[in-house]
Amino acid sequence: MKINIQKNGLKEKLYSFLRKCGYSPFYDSYVKVLSGSGYPRFHLYINENDNQYILNLHLDQKRPSYGKETAHSGEYNGKVVEDEAERIENLT
Repeated sequence: MKINIQKNGLKEKLYSFLRKCGYSPFYDSYVKVLSGSGYPRFHLYINENDNQYILNLHLDQKRPSYGKETAHSGEYNGKVVEDEAERIENLT
């Protein structure tokens, strides 16, 4: 799910805003872990243009598996993802 945030609408740097939302840096993205095992977790990738940040949000239900299994089990839509996107938008 994509979340568009106007750059001039943030009162702080994006990093600080995402920390306030409960997200931590994770390689080239940000995560918000929902349990002690590390999964499920919300996962954000950030793109930007001149005027806005585009946050690409999904929910990782389990650790990626490889081999003959599907490599990723992310949910990009649904009530849980929509509720989290709305929560983030309301914090701007």
